[in-house]
Amino acid sequence: MIKNKASRRAKIKNRIRRKVLGTADVPRLCVYRSNKAIYVQLIDDSKGATILATSSQGIDKGTKSDIAKEVGKAIAEKASANGIENVKFDRNGYLYHGRIKSLAEGAREGGLKF
Repeated sequence: MIKNKASRRAKIKNRIRRKVLGTADVPRLCVYRSNKAIYVQLIDDSKGATILATSSQGIDKGTKSDIAKEVGKAIAEKASANGIENVKFDRNGYLYHGRIKSLAEGAREGGLKF
């Protein structure tokens, strides 16, 4: 039995991480969402290194969903500049709606495929 929201998310996160592994060619797009900001990283799990990262800090216009979409577009721009087109999406245990969905849509609009 799941006792609280954090343990539920941890269980989902572990289930996702067993299946999603990033490489240098197809990195893992990992999302972290706090109450105030949203953070995105492209991770190469074979080396255990972060390739690219960006966040919503410094973006103040619009709603949280609009800001998440802009962050998705920003990470897609950085990825295409580094020659990365395909990624594996790791929602990090969060439900795929709201800010997470907006970020994914922004990344797809920016040119990332997952």
